[in-house]
Amino acid sequence: MENENDRGTGGPRPGDEWASGPGAGPGGYGQRPESPYGPRDDGRRPGPADVGPPPPGSGQPGQYGHVQPNQGWGGAGQPTAALPPQPPYGDDPGATAPAKSGGGLLVAGLVAAMLVSGGLGGWIGATVAGGGGSGSLASPITAVQPEGEAPDGTVESVADKVLPSVVSIDVRGQAGRGEGSGVVLAQDGLIITNNHVIAMAATGGQIEVRFNDGSRAPATVVGTDPATDIAVIRADTDRSLTPIALGSSSNLDEGQAVAAVGSPLGLSGTVTTGIVSALDRPVRAGGAQSDQNTVIDAIQTDAAVNPGNSGGALVNMNGELVGINSAIASLGSGNSGSIGLGFAIPVDQARRIADQLIKQGFATRAVLGVSVSDQPDIDGALVRTTEVGGPAAQAGIEEGAVITMVGERLIESGDALVAAIRSRAPGETISVTYAARVGDQPTTVDVVLGEAR
Repeated sequence: MENENDRGTGGPRPGDEWASGPGAGPGGYGQRPESPYGPRDDGRRPGPADVGPPPPGSGQPGQYGHVQPNQGWGGAGQPTAALPPQPPYGDDPGATAPAKSGGGLLVAGLVAAMLVSGGLGGWIGATVAGGGGSGSLASPITAVQPEGEAPDGTVESVADKVLPSVVSIDVRGQAGRGEGSGVVLAQDGLIITNNHVIAMAATGGQIEVRFNDGSRAPATVVGTDPATDIAVIRADTDRSLTPIALGSSSNLDEGQAVAAVGSPLGLSGTVTTGIVSALDRPVRAGGAQSDQNTVIDAIQTDAAVNPGNSGGALVNMNGELVGINSAIASLGSGNSGSIGLGFAIPVDQARRIADQLIKQGFATRAVLGVSVSDQPDIDGALVRTTEVGGPAAQAGIEEGAVITMVGERLIESGDALVAAIRSRAPGETISVTYAARVGDQPTTVDVVLGEAR
C-alpha cells in the first residue's frame, strides 16, 4: 500500500486570463486602469508620477482606482476653509516665521518619537551584538544537551531500550521489492517479522537487514506461518545483537500507553506513541480480504502505524514487547496511511508461533473443527459445516448451530470466532456457548481444541 497525494497541477494562465479574472479592473490584479484625466500630451500612458489627486469634489478615481470623497479641510461635506494671509518672511529682515499649525506640531512630535525609537533600537542592537550591559540577552549561549539517563516510563527511555532491537528489512524478489520491520529475538541473529513482509523472498529472493547503527547484513528465512502472518529470519552476522525484552499481552488494558517502533515508509528507527485502543479485534492479516484462515486476534492501537511498520514492535512503557505490528485500516479509494487504527499480533501468540518455527520449521494452531459464516440478522457465528470426529462434533455442536460465546468473550461474527480460537493453544479446554438453532435457548459445553498446521 503506497501513499498517494491528490495534488492538482496546472500552469500559469495567459495574460488575458489574468486581466479578465477576479480582481481585474480598478484596484484589482488585472490590467492597470486608464487615468481619469486621459493620456498625456506626448502620447504615453500616464504613470503613477503623472497622476495626481483628483480635483476636489470631482468624485473621480484616484491614482489606485479608489474614489475620493468630496471632502475639504473642514471635514467631510464641509467647504474648504480659506487659509489666513501669512506675513512675509524669507530674505526680508523684518519678516517673521509663520505660526506653527497643529499639523506641524504633530509632525514634529512624530519625528521626535521616531528619533527616540531609533536611538533605543540602536542601543538594544548594540547591546545584543556587543555583549554590553547586564541583561539576559548578553548571557553566553550553549548548545550542549545535558546528559543523563531518561527516567523509566518515559518515551525517551523506551526509545533508548527498544531501538537497538528493531531492524529495517529490505526484500527483493521476482515480483518486485518490499520493505518492512523486524524485532531481534536472540543475540545470534534470530528476528521475528510478518510473513507478508518477506513473502516475495520465499521463492529465491534476497533479504537484507539494516540495524539501528546503519550497518547491514543478509538474512535467510527460518520459517513462516501465513495463517498467523508470523515469520522468523536469521541475520548472517558475527556481531552480537540486542534482543528485545518480552512482555505479555494477556494483561493489557484499554487505554494503556504503548509505543510503536519500526520503519514506516522506509524511515528506519521511527518511534510513535499512543494507547491500546481495543483488544480482541478480529483482523484479516497480510492484506487478505476473503481468506478466513488469515484472521488474527489483534491489539488495536492509535499509535501511528504506516506501511513499513509491519513486523515492527509494539511495546509498553517499560520497553517490553507486547505485539508485532501487522495491519492498518485505511479509507480506501487510493487513500492510505495512519488514521489512528493500527493492529498488532499479541506477543503471547507471536512468541508461541515463532518458537515453533525456530524449533521445527513450521507452526500449528488451535482448531474447533467447524466452518462458519455471518448472517445479517443473527448475532453470532453460524455453523455451516462440522468436521466429522472433530472437537465441535464431539461436544455436540452440529450444523446450523449459532455460537455466541467462547469463555467470557462475546462472539458477534464468524471472524470473531476464528480469532478467539486462534488466540488459544492446541489441546486447551474452553467453554463454548451456542444455540442448536436460531432462536433456541443457548447451551454451554466444554471443548478440547484440536491442532492443525
